[in-house]
Amino acid sequence: MQTRRVRTMILAVSAVSTVLFAGACGSGVDGAAPQVQPPAPQRSSTSEVPAAAALNVSSTAQLGNIVTDANGKTLYRFDKDTAKPSKSNCADKCLEAWPPALVEGQPTVQGVDQALVGSLKRADGTEQLTLAGWPLYTFAKDTGPGEMKGQNVQGTWFVAAPDGKKAKAAAGGQNAAATLNVVASSDLGNIVTDVNGLTLYRFDKDTAKPSKSNCAAKCLEAWPPALVTGSVRVQGVDEALVGSVKRPDGSEQLTLGGWPLYRFAQDTKAGDTKGQAVQGTWFVAAPDGKKAKTTASASGGTQGGGGAGGYGGY
Repeated sequence: MQTRRVRTMILAVSAVSTVLFAGACGSGVDGAAPQVQPPAPQRSSTSEVPAAAALNVSSTAQLGNIVTDANGKTLYRFDKDTAKPSKSNCADKCLEAWPPALVEGQPTVQGVDQALVGSLKRADGTEQLTLAGWPLYTFAKDTGPGEMKGQNVQGTWFVAAPDGKKAKAAAGGQNAAATLNVVASSDLGNIVTDVNGLTLYRFDKDTAKPSKSNCAAKCLEAWPPALVTGSVRVQGVDEALVGSVKRPDGSEQLTLGGWPLYRFAQDTKAGDTKGQAVQGTWFVAAPDGKKAKTTASASGGTQGGGGAGGYGGY
């Protein structure tokens, strides 16, 4: 019995000693309480890799198959960059309009040949995605999936196709402007629209005989040309009035009555005519290629009002 009591006491003392020893080892030099190191924070999936770390293929009525990022935003390539070697020539203010598609690690691809996908190191140390050597970008004015407002901006920016080349009109020979329709406007009578119902415009500084576009550089950001590849489907428009003119970048721009046709960047849905009479030089196109005129029932004049500054004098 005595032996058991001694053994129990020894074990208790030993346990207390172990606790005290562990506390001493965990204390700082000044006797402060030990600092417990929290586990390293884990980054969320959204911060671990940029949104553009996935390359997907999206089918569009206008340009066929195009490349998009993880959020469905359209990806673009820049004619002033180079593919061999991969080099970005978009810097400073250019990056405000054209954020580079960044990546960390291996991007996820779907519908794109993995062998074509790479990256280049930018001056700030970030890695920018490349496709067939071409650096990829998003466009600041594209606010959601499916938007392609950057197509042909300044004649140097183009939507990227899955092979890294410039996206072209869909296989049916139609892009967004390859169908000319006539719709009735309560303010302007019959007007001409594209396949998506967006209003088409003509520019007084262009010429119809011969057909010539005088909208270039920054003008194209506000007034994207209505491009076409192949034949044009028309509904309510005299086919004899429909033609095209070759732009400096080699693309074909639709003409009506000889006048080159454009969209307006601020028209976001079918039926918008916000470009009417902007700066007194831009007008909605009528089915005969002339300027659409305000109808007698319209109560407030045209919508554009000749204002809309900030378009580089266009």
